[in-house]
Amino acid sequence: MICLKNNKPRFPLPLGPNSLPFFGCIFQMLRNRPTHRWIRKVMDDMNTEIACFRIFGVRVISVTSPELAREFFKKHDSIFSNRPVCMSAELSSEGYLTTILSPLGDQYKKMKRIIVSSVFSPAKHQWLHSKRTEEADHLVNYVYNQCKDDASDLLDVLIRLKNNNGRPLLTTEEIRAQITELMFATVDNPSNAVEWALAEMLNQPEMLQKATEEIDAVVGKDRLVQESDLARLKYVKACAKEAFRLHPYAPFNVPHVSTLDTVVGGYFIPKGSHVILSRPGLGRNPRIWEDSLKFKPERHMNHMDDARIDLNDPEFNMFSFSTGRRGCPGVLLGSTLTVMLLARLLQCFNWKIPSGLSQIDLAEGKDAGFLAKPLFAVAEPRFPQFN
Repeated sequence: MICLKNNKPRFPLPLGPNSLPFFGCIFQMLRNRPTHRWIRKVMDDMNTEIACFRIFGVRVISVTSPELAREFFKKHDSIFSNRPVCMSAELSSEGYLTTILSPLGDQYKKMKRIIVSSVFSPAKHQWLHSKRTEEADHLVNYVYNQCKDDASDLLDVLIRLKNNNGRPLLTTEEIRAQITELMFATVDNPSNAVEWALAEMLNQPEMLQKATEEIDAVVGKDRLVQESDLARLKYVKACAKEAFRLHPYAPFNVPHVSTLDTVVGGYFIPKGSHVILSRPGLGRNPRIWEDSLKFKPERHMNHMDDARIDLNDPEFNMFSFSTGRRGCPGVLLGSTLTVMLLARLLQCFNWKIPSGLSQIDLAEGKDAGFLAKPLFAVAEPRFPQFN
C-alpha cells in the first residue's frame, strides 16, 4: 500500500474577496479609496470578522473581532511579532532604524532597549513631568490669547546617550527617524483624540458640564489640573477613551508578520501573512458595543481605575495605542498627554458652539480619522487669574 503525503492545510484560510492571479486585490483597492473603508465594507458584506486579502504574493489578514485579536496578539504574540519589509516602511524609518517599523533583528533590539530604558522608563516619565506641564500651560495660554484676539526634551535625551566607550550611542539618522516615529505615535494620536472628544461633547453640552463638575470636585477652583490628579478624573478619562474608540487616528495598527505557519480561530494563517487589526472595526463592532456609533463615555466608567491613566483596553474590544510584544512603548506618555490636554481645556474654558450653527459637523475626513472640517468653537475663560 502506498501512502501519499497530503500537504494541504487541514484548516481553511480566512475568506476573502475574489482576486486576480498574481495581482490579487490591488486593482480593487485602487478603485475603492479609501482602502480601509473598502475593506470594512467587504467584511460587512461577507458577514465576517476575519478576512484574507491577497496583494501580489502577500496575504493580509484583517481582524475586527476582539476574541481573535486576543488570540493573535496574546496567545500567539511571539509568532506575530515581526514587521513587513516594504518601501514605505523603509523610507519612513530611514532604513529600518526605529522601533515600531523595524523587522526583528539587532537594530530593533537595540532601539527597543534604548527607548524602553532611556525614554519611556518610569523615572524618565517623572523627570519630564515639568515639560509636559509646561506644554499644557502653553496650550491654555494660546486658547486664552485667542479669546482676547537642563535637558529639555526627548531629543536631548537621545542625543546625550553614550555607549561604554563614551561615544554617541545613536547616529544622527537613528535619532531623526526615531523622533519622527515617536511624534507620530505619541503626539498626533492624542491631539486628534482631544479634538474629537471636544467636538462630540459640544454637541452634547451635558457632557461638558459633567466633566467640568468632576474636575472642580477633584481639583478645586484655585489651581490648575496636574498630572497627579488625572487618575481620579474618571469621567474625563472615559471621554478620552471613547474618542479613541469611535474616532481612531489610524484605521489599522502597524502590520504584524507571522514568523510561522499557525492556526488562529480555526483558520490557517501561513508564515509571512500580514495581520492588521481594524481600529474602527473593533471600536464600532455592534456585537461588542451597544449603540456603537454613538459617543457614550459612560460605557467605560465601570472600567476606570483610580490609580491608572492607561487608555488601552486589555480585552482588545478597542485599542488606543498598540499593545503586545510589538506594542507602543509610549502608552503611558500618550495616555497622560491626552487626558491632561483635555482636562486643562475643560477646566479653563467654557466651550460653546459658534453662533449660527446648531451643532458641530462630525463628518470624518476621507483618508484618515480627522474631522473633515477643522473644529471651530467659542471659548470663554473660566479662571482668567490662571493666565
